[in-house]
Amino acid sequence: MANKHPLGFTSTVFRKKFGSAMTGRSYRDNEVIFAQGDTADAVFYVQSGTVKLTVAATRRKKAIIAVLLSGSFFGEGCLGGQSLRMYTARSIGQSNVNRLEKESIVRTLKRDAQFAALFNAYLLSRVIRVEEDLVDQFFNFSEKRLARVLLLFGQIIKESKPEHPLKVSQATLAEMVGTTRARVSKFMNAFKKKGFVTYNGGLQINSALISAFLQNRPMSVIRRA
Repeated sequence: MANKHPLGFTSTVFRKKFGSAMTGRSYRDNEVIFAQGDTADAVFYVQSGTVKLTVAATRRKKAIIAVLLSGSFFGEGCLGGQSLRMYTARSIGQSNVNRLEKESIVRTLKRDAQFAALFNAYLLSRVIRVEEDLVDQFFNFSEKRLARVLLLFGQIIKESKPEHPLKVSQATLAEMVGTTRARVSKFMNAFKKKGFVTYNGGLQINSALISAFLQNRPMSVIRRA
């Protein structure tokens, strides 16, 4: 679900590579960066903060398909011929995002071998992560999927160091896990008793305990040599 790659491109680097074809902007919590159905004409890069990607089938049915940390690209579907956005991108908390025009990034990929190699490596890491998430969704129990999501939020807290405690609703967790809010509530109560999570004005996560829990709950898929 999360996707982090140590590219470390700064705004200065992007300006040198893309010039006027790059624009940077700060987004408030829950502010839309682009919406599902918008024209796909640019690639975005999370300079700092966190971005979530959601897909809606109807007004009542939607799913969070990814949560991206700083150092992540998104919206790259336009490079493969995607004309309309397949998902909505929103900021989680405050974030700084660079917008790179499609034509400019295509030219840069052709003439800058180092950038092209890093960008391709990033895309491959995304493919691998999507495969892992699909396996997790189909073969693992909701309890383990929730633990993985909480581990992700623990990483977000560590990366972004928010001034205020992170507030994540159980409805949001249910969307990310792919289960009901009632089941999330049941699991969260159990996790709280085990010390995995605490509430002190916001969600606090014990990543070490959750990691140990996941290691003791191996994936249901049988690995064959």
